[in-house]
Amino acid sequence: MNLHLAPPGTNDATTADAAVLDESHLGNINGALGTIAYGDTAARPGLSLKWKTLLAIVGPGLIVMAGDNDAGAFSTYAQAGQNYGTHLLWTLLLLVPVLYVNQEMVLRLGAVSGVGHARLIFERFGKFWGAFSVIDLFILNALTIVTEFIGISLAIGYLGLPKVPTVVIATVAVIGAVSTGSFRRFERLCLMLVAFSLLLVPLVLMVHPPAGQVARDSLVPSLPHGAPLSTVMLLVIGIVGTTVAPWQLFFQQSYVIDKRITPRWINYERVDLVIGIVIVIVGGLAIMAMSAATFAGHPGFGNFTDAGGTAAGLSHYISRTVGDLFAIALIDAAIIGAAAVGLSTAYATSDMLGLKHSLHRPVSQAKGFYVCYSLLMVLAATLVLTPHVPLGLLTEGVQVLAGVLLPSASVFLLLLCNDKAVLGPWVNSKKLNVLTGVIVGVLVLLSVVLTASVLFPHITGGQIEAVLMGGVGVGLGVATYLVVQARRNRDQVTVHDALAETVRRDAWRMPALSRLERPVMSRQRKVGLLTLRGYLLIAFVLVIVKIVEVALH
Repeated sequence: MNLHLAPPGTNDATTADAAVLDESHLGNINGALGTIAYGDTAARPGLSLKWKTLLAIVGPGLIVMAGDNDAGAFSTYAQAGQNYGTHLLWTLLLLVPVLYVNQEMVLRLGAVSGVGHARLIFERFGKFWGAFSVIDLFILNALTIVTEFIGISLAIGYLGLPKVPTVVIATVAVIGAVSTGSFRRFERLCLMLVAFSLLLVPLVLMVHPPAGQVARDSLVPSLPHGAPLSTVMLLVIGIVGTTVAPWQLFFQQSYVIDKRITPRWINYERVDLVIGIVIVIVGGLAIMAMSAATFAGHPGFGNFTDAGGTAAGLSHYISRTVGDLFAIALIDAAIIGAAAVGLSTAYATSDMLGLKHSLHRPVSQAKGFYVCYSLLMVLAATLVLTPHVPLGLLTEGVQVLAGVLLPSASVFLLLLCNDKAVLGPWVNSKKLNVLTGVIVGVLVLLSVVLTASVLFPHITGGQIEAVLMGGVGVGLGVATYLVVQARRNRDQVTVHDALAETVRRDAWRMPALSRLERPVMSRQRKVGLLTLRGYLLIAFVLVIVKIVEVALH
């Protein structure tokens, strides 16, 4: 489906001066389901044209969200359902605004700046903070890719297939899918995998969990009775970490750039994102609900082992067909997850090292980019095939660590989206800043509760409430300070403010990085970032302690 409504090459004046780092990131949008000519400025007056445009744009939001429901997500949601029934379904709906706000900000950053997330952090905050972000990303992504191959290993083990050759074939397939030199071919393959992920919907209907109970526990927050609070909080943060992971920020920003989406198409990309969020939430609800219904009243309830055990339970208590389809859906999720997380790392690494990094390029023109991606896959597969590696423990740990480190990633995202030199007229509104601040505060509070429950295993519900109230008080204090500072600066008009009022939003793009002055970080901001970083480091260590403790018992 082609939309050549404007002659190729007719671009706005600002585009020639944009900060795009790889020339392959400029050109026609060659999506899986359509093409839009480079520089297209024609109006879309009818529904038909709007629909064709959306089909051409759709992809980044669907792929990042489908990759979100990866092997680790299958394991985490199944664990929540098998161990605690439907009590934690409400966590998924609460994460909808977190997903949209975070991912909308990165898609906006990608379309307007043309520069990857990691590179922007380095350029705007310096090497110290950039190194922290990239190190976090690389470690978490490498471990996350391992969990994808763990999922493949568990699924093929259930299906009775030979482990070593099947994992090798999967590794070759995941590398080959990315290395074709055709962006459109890769995206078409990914959208096929996304469509296949919808298999979870008929699966949950075949299990038919009690609809009334599912609806109630999705809307009314509750915690399982009698379960250790620290263990429940560990799983809640794991659900947060698997649903809203740092890799998603880096991947979607870079993928939007690689697809050549510019500010002109941001609204269409927002629709793409919303569709993806619906898919990820429906998938999460389905896995948790079917796991809860399958094991309720049986010896396996409360004794989760891994996603392979979930498939076996479905086979035993429901039908062999349901168990087999769940295992196949797990393989599908692991493949798209491995590809998305691997690309997130390869994009960020190439961005930082100044390497060519585009799926439009064949391997011969972007060797470093493809080598980085391929090495991650090979290392992950090797680790999974290594005997005596605690695979189940590693899967849970990765999701929890992602949840603990997410506040740091969200803070830098928020700061970048208020940088007028980067986003010009596309900076966050005051309302969005307030919402994002609340989200970051809630994420930090969750990690505080986890930290308190690890340090004090016998902490009571009342004491947890006191911790939460204290956190809310601190948050209100910080918010008050920021409001006062904003009022002091509200009358200051910068050059960027003046320029932003003279250009069309859909034509504005960030100038070349060499033309931007690095902002001076205030003492208060440095203290705040260092405090957050120090606390998250402590929480990181305590999470490791808690995971090992759970494994030993």
